[in-house]
Amino acid sequence: MFKNFLKSWPALAAGLLFSVQVQAFDEGIDYRTLSQAQSTETGDKIEVLEIFWYGCPHCYYLEPALERWLARKADYVQFRRLPAVMGRGWVNHARAYFAAEILGVLDRLHMAFFKVLHDEKRPLPDEDSIADWFAQQGVNREEFLTAYRSFIVDMKVRRTSQLGQRLALDGVPSFLVNGKYVTSPSITAGSERMFQVVDYLTALEAGAVVEVAGTEKVETAPASSTEAVAGGTAGQE
Repeated sequence: MFKNFLKSWPALAAGLLFSVQVQAFDEGIDYRTLSQAQSTETGDKIEVLEIFWYGCPHCYYLEPALERWLARKADYVQFRRLPAVMGRGWVNHARAYFAAEILGVLDRLHMAFFKVLHDEKRPLPDEDSIADWFAQQGVNREEFLTAYRSFIVDMKVRRTSQLGQRLALDGVPSFLVNGKYVTSPSITAGSERMFQVVDYLTALEAGAVVEVAGTEKVETAPASSTEAVAGGTAGQE
């Protein structure tokens, strides 16, 4: 019997790798399901997309909790950010984000841009003030303006504006899980519970076995560790 157990252990272990312990969460209370799924950009990984605005203090103060979640998220999850465009005053900050992305300085300056707005209380509302700040961070001012004014940034801003409309967002930060589910700290009454909801939804999308605390076990389609995990296709101004 023991030998038979040893032979079966690799298969059992593969299944256990995809076991996730979560609480019970309710659709319509902790998250909502979109009537039409949105496309994702993360291939065979489960996409978690944060939709934010640099001018939003809630987005800024969420960053430490977000970093803690990123350090522990499942390997089958891939995180992305997208700047929201929910008002005219949001467009310039979205353009700054995409320009920084094009120039390869986004990782270095993402938090710095948040801090200049919220810690230093410099609003940077227009093209010139934003370009001046990027130049102070060592980015060539003319190269920044070329990227900022480029057709590709125009296109990205239009797309993110259209996505916000399709998702019927009423505020930021909001999180879109695998193009199918929307949740936010305002919906879940706090960031800690929201990230638990995100873990729950990503586990469901990954085909994991989800242990729901205090209830019977809920199983979705099983996935082994050797198989590719299937991927999915603050208020307004």
